[in-house]
Amino acid sequence: MKVLIIQNKRIGDVLISSVIANNFKAKYPKSEVHFMAYDFTHGVIMNNPNIDKIISINDKELKKLPVLFKLIRQIRKEKYDIIFDPYSKTQSKLICKFSGAKQTIGHKSRKKLGNWGYYTHPVTISKEKTKICGKAIEDRIHLLSQAGNFEPIDYEPKIFLSEEEKKEDWLGRHKGKKVVVLGVLGSTPQKSMPYAYVAEMVDFIASNYDVNILFNYAPHQKEEAQKIYEMCKNKSSIILDIYAKSIRDFIKLMNQCDALVSNEGGTVHIAKALNKPTFTIFSPYVNKDHWASFEDGKFHHSVHLLEMKPNLFDSFTFEERKKIEKNPDELYKQLTPEMILPELNTFLKNNL
Repeated sequence: MKVLIIQNKRIGDVLISSVIANNFKAKYPKSEVHFMAYDFTHGVIMNNPNIDKIISINDKELKKLPVLFKLIRQIRKEKYDIIFDPYSKTQSKLICKFSGAKQTIGHKSRKKLGNWGYYTHPVTISKEKTKICGKAIEDRIHLLSQAGNFEPIDYEPKIFLSEEEKKEDWLGRHKGKKVVVLGVLGSTPQKSMPYAYVAEMVDFIASNYDVNILFNYAPHQKEEAQKIYEMCKNKSSIILDIYAKSIRDFIKLMNQCDALVSNEGGTVHIAKALNKPTFTIFSPYVNKDHWASFEDGKFHHSVHLLEMKPNLFDSFTFEERKKIEKNPDELYKQLTPEMILPELNTFLKNNL
């Protein structure tokens, strides 16, 4: 049996979609499983024994029709039996429709006129989560279930490091203390806390715990991370001279650290897959039920503005809400350090 999983989205999405490959191989060990993903996301699925081949695609290039048509021809030649399409993007829908695969499985469009025969097995997206793994993983398992009974299900994404990768020394002179990785910036402005709040959080950790705090950020965010560093009072505990240039490097680095405190995003899913304790700060614009996975309030914990102010939106008119949505900082300013720090303190006491 030959299977393709298409996940043309970001790092966290790719990692959690690998649960399809893991469970499929567990039931059909002789099957051939391919995984199509953007080139910058491959680090989270490298060395996964349940994935026989990674097909690399480029986001910008795939939007060009000649590139897409060429890829569709390549997919047809592979003669897949089953294709799973968790994100159901326009390009992946077209790949499924013209793939020639016996079974194509993806999510139904929310638009009434949007299901134009892209899939042989269109699946309705569930409205809410029912398991601790979170709705995003549940949705992918629902797709998997269309191809058979895969019980018992393993809901936990996994990252596979080679023995050589585990032996690499990333912390060097900083190995004397425990290291907390701090995601100082989100992947987008909508997922990033106000800089002053981040600096206050850094100073709180440095003042109350004998740890090193390793700043984590994307390459293009270096200048912004430096701005946060300059706002911190306790700079001596901050590690700025260790930087993971790739996703795979971050995985190897995170594997040698002790905890992650971060805005919600791919790094949180990576840390969880490495069995590291995580404290996640959700953007007010993110639906926590979709992405909060395996949270027990101790080893994995998170904060979200609407949990602390459940009636927040009731005080805004429709016009005010629209204005706020155009200015992401407005809601994030209401998720103050005074709300976050007591929760963070409990998490650090439990895990350091």
